[in-house]
Amino acid sequence: MADLKGINLAMQTPFNDDGSINHKIYEELIEKYIDAGVHGLVLGAGTGQHPYLTETECNNLYELGAKRIDGRCKIICQTSALNVDEVVRRSQHAEGIGADALMILPPYFEGPSDDDGLVAFYGEIDAAISIDIVGYNIPQATGISVSTDLLKRLVELKNFNYIKDSAGDLTVHQEYLQITDGVLNGADTTTIYSLLAGTKGVIWGGANYMPREAVALYELVTANKYAEAFALWRRMLPSLLFIWRTHYTPSVLRASQLRGYGTGNVRKPLAKLGADEDRELQRALESLSA
Repeated sequence: MADLKGINLAMQTPFNDDGSINHKIYEELIEKYIDAGVHGLVLGAGTGQHPYLTETECNNLYELGAKRIDGRCKIICQTSALNVDEVVRRSQHAEGIGADALMILPPYFEGPSDDDGLVAFYGEIDAAISIDIVGYNIPQATGISVSTDLLKRLVELKNFNYIKDSAGDLTVHQEYLQITDGVLNGADTTTIYSLLAGTKGVIWGGANYMPREAVALYELVTANKYAEAFALWRRMLPSLLFIWRTHYTPSVLRASQLRGYGTGNVRKPLAKLGADEDRELQRALESLSA
């Protein structure tokens, strides 16, 4: 079982103005994030616009990323797809290039929503690979909530050792922690509270634009320096509230660009923030410079 504690940064995919991937900046970002002290990088994350990348593009990013990372932090690759055979194929490729874990959404579009169907889905993938599966609870995007009863069944699978919880419900999050210690927080605005509850690590999109602050927050909480942690959290929170309540990925990418990380470009069908939203984002980021 891979140790996914700490800050696993859900990494952006840098795009050029025409929507093509800028691999040079991608490699530069990996260096910047590792230099900031992140414990892991999630390649092809939702923040990296995984739904709008082809399988070939993902595979190329993962190969390039694994070579550049070269064991300096953990590698989590998203291998989600609607077709189970494709998930297996993507997963085996990611395992083959050195991924430590795989992040896999439930089959979110008119797929099975019953527990038996979801267990069968993950079970088929589990049988085809030998590294950790990070399941994904993000009902606001998939329409599927992973219940505690379902999680109890999933963690019985050989490789289903983690679940990323992006729902933002701290009650359910703490219920998950009663079932497994392999819980990773994915809701930006609850990060400090999930760490205080005992969550060992996070998969964090907002860390794209404040990687050093994200690592510092984790270190302060784990060192029991709570007053300092909350002082830092108060500086982080305005922008986190903004990205969580606005257009998430365009907001994260624009915030990253403003703070020296990436191009700020999105790939269609996503669009950049409007002028008013952009000004509001810039105001929300001011506290990070205070």
